[in-house]
Amino acid sequence: MDSSEEHARCPARGTCPVFLAMSAGTVRYAPLGLCPAFEGSLREEPWGTDSPPQPDQGLPPPLAAVPVPWKSTDPCQGHRESPGALVETSAGEEAQGQEGPAATQLDVLRLRSSSMEIREKGSEFLKEELHRAQKELKLKDEECERLSKVREQLEQELEELTASLFEEAHKMVREANMKQAASEKQLKEAWGKVDTILFAEFQAWREAPTLDKTCPFLERVHREDVGPCLDFTMQELSTLVRAAVEDNTLTIEPVASQTLPAVKVAEVECSSTNTCALSGLTRTCRHRIRLGDSESHYYISPSSRARITAVCNFFTYIRYIQQGLVRQDAEPMFWEIMRLRKEMSLAKLGFFPQEA
Repeated sequence: MDSSEEHARCPARGTCPVFLAMSAGTVRYAPLGLCPAFEGSLREEPWGTDSPPQPDQGLPPPLAAVPVPWKSTDPCQGHRESPGALVETSAGEEAQGQEGPAATQLDVLRLRSSSMEIREKGSEFLKEELHRAQKELKLKDEECERLSKVREQLEQELEELTASLFEEAHKMVREANMKQAASEKQLKEAWGKVDTILFAEFQAWREAPTLDKTCPFLERVHREDVGPCLDFTMQELSTLVRAAVEDNTLTIEPVASQTLPAVKVAEVECSSTNTCALSGLTRTCRHRIRLGDSESHYYISPSSRARITAVCNFFTYIRYIQQGLVRQDAEPMFWEIMRLRKEMSLAKLGFFPQEA
């Protein structure tokens, strides 16, 4: 029998795997899953020496049987590989078994390296995100602080403005109250000074304004102010002037330097602008008057002009009241009339503006 290869036939199952084991001087066949025909014929055979078989004590354990696949050539024949091939297969599997833990360890190392690299990159990313978030938070804190300062400044300015407005309003109220008190005081003083009879006459005239001199109010003004103010030396011309003023037909115009006509007035001939036609005094006459539609002109002095102008202002205001153009209470109207009467009195006494 060849020690490297054995052929076995099985009429029932075909080629079957056989485990080959060797010990000192004995070849042992250890079939695995043999058919029933082979299971009873297995025995130990001598090694080929005359010495009796020795027990296996003190020897290394037998090699482990390696299952060898049979290559099927026909339904009943099989071919198994040689023991050398079995040994090479066992060595290859052993090498693969040794390389398996090393490969596993290498994979573990690779996984650990990749995990550490991922962890480092993740840590760097988180650090960058944290730094960016801290930077943004710092900028937002600075912006909030700036806005807070702006708000505080605006609130302070608003408080100051409010306080200033309240102070100004209180000041205006105080001034108005003081003016009102002063006006009331002046009114009381005025009521204590002006003639109450004259005011009563004015109120009665105001109820039905008229230019009739028979009215008590106008009769008093004509007697006390208008008549004395228009009483000039030249009586005839004075009467004509007074009538023209009352009828609102008197005209006053400035004198041109080249216009110097001769005029006769009550046997007094005014041949130049150096003599007043009303007072008869030698004065520089810068104005002249014309009565109604007459073509005659009379040269008058500044004093005469001021007296005529004061009376004309009084009658103009009276006409405005009569026509309803003055929208005031009785007191302001009365005091305006008093002012105009004062101007007539001053002009009669010779007090008038120099430009007149």
